[in-house]
Amino acid sequence: MEHLKYPIGRFIMPDPIDKDMRQHFIHVLQQLPDLLQNAVKDLSMGQLTTPYREGGWTLLQVVHHLADSHMNGYIRFKLALTEDQPTIKPFNEKKWAELPDSFQMNPAISISLLETVHSRWVYLLRSLDEKDFSRRFIHPVSGKIMDLNQALALYAWHSKHHLAHITSLLERMNWK
Repeated sequence: MEHLKYPIGRFIMPDPIDKDMRQHFIHVLQQLPDLLQNAVKDLSMGQLTTPYREGGWTLLQVVHHLADSHMNGYIRFKLALTEDQPTIKPFNEKKWAELPDSFQMNPAISISLLETVHSRWVYLLRSLDEKDFSRRFIHPVSGKIMDLNQALALYAWHSKHHLAHITSLLERMNWK
């Protein structure tokens, strides 16, 4: 079950995060919309509504979750860049994934949204200097203070993590 939950492994914060790693993480964000589109483009609604594991979200919910989460991520970055160590607003991702749009909307809508958000996010990230990446925000649920280097590493992992939920199911079901 652990491998189905974490197909690329659990997140481990790299330390330190250097410029080359940061560029890699930005590249992961840049590639995600295309990789996601390629993974789901030929799937039927029956396939899209299949959970990636027992008790897990459907592929459709995973796609919509990525859009929800990464919109929040982009906003968190902008808050950290424009405010002094802001406390970010968390969201209940489980409840968001249970809303009708996560069950019923065409995945192309969220992929298009990801393309747009990631275009803006990647542009912003590439314009930042070393000092900007040391800006921080507070997550009120965990109480942790996270700098933008750490947040970038987490969102790059998050991208690969959920993409692997989809691609590993496709492989197991021999759908591609």
